[in-house]
Formats: sequence, structure tokens, C-alpha cells
Amino acid sequence: MSPRRRTLVATAALALAVTVAAPATAAVAAPAPQSLTAARGTSGPDAAALRAAIAGLPDEDATAALVRVGGTGGRWRGSSGVHDLASGRAADPDARFRAGSTTKVVTAATVLRLAAQGRVDLGAPVERYLPGLLGPAFHEPVTVRQLLNHTSGVQAGDGFGDSFAEQYAHRFDTLTPAQVVASAVAKGPEFGPGKRQHYLNVNYTILGMLIEKVTGRPYAEEATRLVLRPAGMRDTYFPGTDPRIRGPHNHGYQKVRQPDGTTTLVDVTQWNQADRWAAGDMISTTADLERLITALFRGRIVPGRQLEEMFTLPAGIDGATYSAGLQTYTAGGRTYWFKTGARYGYSSAVAATRDLSRVVVYCVGDTDAKDDDPNPVAERIVAAATR
Repeated sequence: MSPRRRTLVATAALALAVTVAAPATAAVAAPAPQSLTAARGTSGPDAAALRAAIAGLPDEDATAALVRVGGTGGRWRGSSGVHDLASGRAADPDARFRAGSTTKVVTAATVLRLAAQGRVDLGAPVERYLPGLLGPAFHEPVTVRQLLNHTSGVQAGDGFGDSFAEQYAHRFDTLTPAQVVASAVAKGPEFGPGKRQHYLNVNYTILGMLIEKVTGRPYAEEATRLVLRPAGMRDTYFPGTDPRIRGPHNHGYQKVRQPDGTTTLVDVTQWNQADRWAAGDMISTTADLERLITALFRGRIVPGRQLEEMFTLPAGIDGATYSAGLQTYTAGGRTYWFKTGARYGYSSAVAATRDLSRVVVYCVGDTDAKDDDPNPVAERIVAAATR
């Protein structure tokens, strides 16, 4: 994992008949960033730097940016770019978007709440709750905690291919979580449980299955009951196999190089993300993600003893940065606990200091969203927000 990724976040030619929304070089007037500041003194957000960070959109890296900086040190709200390239109208600052792997914060909190209720033992083998899931290839037991902090050794599950073209061709098809886990288990362990840390979606897909087994109810229902509702996340939901984003939302686009060497933007707003499930299938807003991290860190969702899991890195693993549902880094003299998410068309993040003196949330209309390579606009936002 690159150092750039640790600071927060952080093509194949399309041989398909697709409708392109607009060329990447299209001249679309960029609405001026809209902002609200309510901070004075040196401890508050740097409004000028934040405005500069999201100015000039859309550009080749992003079509829009939605930003919220809050906490006890002051607040700033800003948005820029467009709702969609065809109309060129201003981006909706309250828009819903595909939150990607920030879903893992909700999944981790759900498991930790079940642990607080005595229904899940974090140190127990996963096989206690899902007998036979991992099979004989896993000689050493994998614990619930090791799934939470990505030290399980379970390998990545298979998807609809590695390239954008392959995945785009299946954007309305359904790959079930059970299929993803089965393909991962068939590969056998990558390493012994607890020996290394390797961030993978499959850990949280298995946790989603565990939640359903323990509660007897669908993951989405339990995550909503135990986390979304207590946090006041009124605009967040799990779409399942529905490819649409319900309610107000800005369009997402992916850059694609064509055989003639030109680059176009493909509208990727509609996409069935069911295979990401408990690892990355949530639709949310910047306001709701701020509510989530604030309620969590104030102890309103997960009790104190279990909440410590979110601030505890696995012992004895060199370079470990992931806890239960979160990752950590230090910038501007502050230590942040955060989670990023990236799906085609959208990159997002939620971060906060443990004392909530600074909270940062953003969604960028990323035109080349990748889990391991942060968007330049997102990097500028993070640099400005963490000063």
C-alpha cells in the first residue's frame, strides 16, 4: 500500500457499445464553490484553502465535490462541480452517493453492538457462528476480531472481472455474497490468522453473513436498526440488487480510453453493487456520514468497552493501520480515525479525531475511482481540511 493512500483515501479500452455522456474535454461551466463557515481563530477550518481545493470542477479528475468539515473547532461546508454533464447545473450538496467501503464502519459497529449484547464473542472462531463456512483448508481458527481488523488470512473473492469493461458489461447482473465468499474460501488461506494484515472486502462480507446468522434477520435490517437509526442517518440505505440511487443524487462518471486514443466519460450512476454488500453497498450523504462518526465517537452507538476495538490496532503486526472498521493516520498534529470508499464514479471518506475536535467528510465525483490510488481533488480536500 502506497504512502499516499495512508494519508487518507485514501485502462482498458471499452470494447462495448455504450452511451457516452460527454467527452472528458467537454467545456462545462463550473459553478463556484458554495460554502458556509462558522469558525474563528487559528483552530478552525481553513476556509480559503478548502475553497481552493474544490475550485474549477468539473475537470479531468472529478465532476463534483461535496465537503463537510466540522467538530468542536468549527465548521465549513462546500460543494462545487455539476449534477450531471449534460445539463451542467450545479451539484447538489445534499446528494446521495455510493459510499463504498465506508459501509464497513456500519458493519463493524453492528457486530460490536451484538458483542456488547453478549450475542457475539469477538475472540471466538467464526465457525462457531457459521459452521462449515471456511472448510478444512483453514486449519487454524479465524476469529471474529480477525475479520474485523483484516488479519483473517481469507483471500479475496472473485467478481465479474478485473477491468472496467468486464465489470461494466455485468453492471445490472447479481453476484451474491455467498458466491463471493465461496470463491474466496476455495483458494485456501493467504496466511495464518493473525500473522499479517491484508485489507479485503471478503472479511466484511463474512461479517454480514455472521450478523444474519446470529440475528435471524437480513443484514440491512439489523444494520439499520442497530446503527443507522440510532445515529439519525435518515438518508442512508442499502440498495441490494437495485442499480439505482434513490432520491437526489449527482451522476457518477468513469474515464474510458477509446481505440482511437480519445477519452470519454461513461455514466456509471446505475450499477448493481450487491456483491459488495456489507463491505461496500451503502448509499449515503455527507451529512449522514458526519452523524455516523459523531454518534460513534460519543459512545451513542457502541458501548465504551466494545468501542475501544475501533481504536485498537492488532498487536505484533508491523505496519498495521486498520482497526475494527477504521484506519488511522496523523496529520497537522492530530491523529485521525477514518474510512474511505471508492466505487466507479464516486470516492468518499469520513474521518475524525477521537475527541471530535475535527471531523472531515467528503464525496468526490471521481472519474477514475480506485481503492489504492486517491483522487487528486480528494487529496487537496484532505490537505486543506487537516491543517
